[in-house]
Amino acid sequence: MAKTIVVKQIGSPIRRPASQRATLIGLGLNKMHKTRELEDTPSVRGMVNSIPHLVEIIEERG
Repeated sequence: MAKTIVVKQIGSPIRRPASQRATLIGLGLNKMHKTRELEDTPSVRGMVNSIPHLVEIIEERG
């Protein structure tokens, strides 16, 4: 079973650079307080680490 992480959007993309908005969309997040369960890969971790003010990792599974 692959490791997964649950990511929650805690910040609004309003008045943020386009690259940060695109990163949120890439993670599958587009509304406040929405959560997604994503595979724990280096690319996903890099995306989450690039916008720590907009998302938080709720839990790690596996």
